[in-house]
Amino acid sequence: MDLVVNGAPLRFDGATIAALVEALGYDLRRVAIERNLQIIPRSRLAKTPLADGDRIEIVHFIGGG
Repeated sequence: MDLVVNGAPLRFDGATIAALVEALGYDLRRVAIERNLQIIPRSRLAKTPLADGDRIEIVHFIGGG
């Protein structure tokens, strides 16, 4: 399916938002996800299916000091 992730087109054949996030190399515990202008709670990432044309924004939190 064709998605737009952080403003860039991406072809992805996975089923869920969690699968996409993991395929992109992000830690599910350190991201906030927006799908089609709606924030998806972290507890629902593995249950939320992707659909062709979805617009996904991923914010990755980085710790440090």
